[in-house]
Amino acid sequence: MAATKTEPATLRGDREIVITRTFDAPRDLVFRAWTEQQHLSQWWGPNGFTISTKTFEFREGGVWQFTMHGPDGRDYQNKMVFESIQRPDRLVYHHPGEEGEGVDFRSVAEFKDAGGKTEVSMCMTFASSQAREHVLREHHADEGLGQTMARLGEYVSSMKGKIFEISRTFDAPRELVWKAYSEAERLKEWWGPKGFGMKIAKLDFRPGGLFHYCMVAPDGKEMWGKFHYREIVKPELMSYVVSFSDAQAGVTRHYLSATWPLEVMNITTLTEKDGKTTVTNRGWPINESEVERSTYEAAFAGMEMGFKGTLDQLETYLAKAK
Repeated sequence: MAATKTEPATLRGDREIVITRTFDAPRDLVFRAWTEQQHLSQWWGPNGFTISTKTFEFREGGVWQFTMHGPDGRDYQNKMVFESIQRPDRLVYHHPGEEGEGVDFRSVAEFKDAGGKTEVSMCMTFASSQAREHVLREHHADEGLGQTMARLGEYVSSMKGKIFEISRTFDAPRELVWKAYSEAERLKEWWGPKGFGMKIAKLDFRPGGLFHYCMVAPDGKEMWGKFHYREIVKPELMSYVVSFSDAQAGVTRHYLSATWPLEVMNITTLTEKDGKTTVTNRGWPINESEVERSTYEAAFAGMEMGFKGTLDQLETYLAKAK
């Protein structure tokens, strides 16, 4: 899961891991992202991790049971007990260490208004210094907490702005559609605007991997782009950061717009029903300025036309593929 570089959390005393971050979003919105199941599933955990929730009872004494799915295929069972809820100021929960790795800790998250932005401070206190050393040594918990907070920042950015969304249902099984997205020989047959050629420099389809490609216009002009894959849940979901690029896989500005965001987060989901597959793509800018966000949102009509052309090509490919 390649991501924007993040700073790890810091250590305090011999039993605590602490972190403070400021998000460009109002406090009520950040608190909702932290305390509602449908939002938590979009950002909770370090880079490359996804979660599946079994039980979510957001009340004092309530339990949140979930499985964290690691990028290496390993599952980690977790149980949190909400001890104190002071909306929207403070949240305290306890991980009793009854399942999975058996690590016992208590977390306190505090949310402070910072002139329309939100400062979040989080302190994890472990039952012993040995328990903290275990999660630092075995799981790099300080780095993971920094990545988790960065993912929260990206997600609340999407919550406060408009999201571009487009869907298409294909008369093809999900397994085949997934292959069309994940195998280089198939991807180059349909990806990109109608009438453009495609050269794939690299496809490393895994969390943290890179899709580096070149679209060739009818007049021969080359336009480079890249994906950095964040999450891949076969055959259901892939998330990735899209950027314009160059032949060396650097990040560049849009060929025609100096105010287009440098990074756009995309989540593509595949759902199957009666042998047909619905592909839905949602996108929003991350780490953007207000001008870049406005440029992105003003381009929705043109983006819809471009995506429709690409999905037309995917439909044509699927009709003849095996």
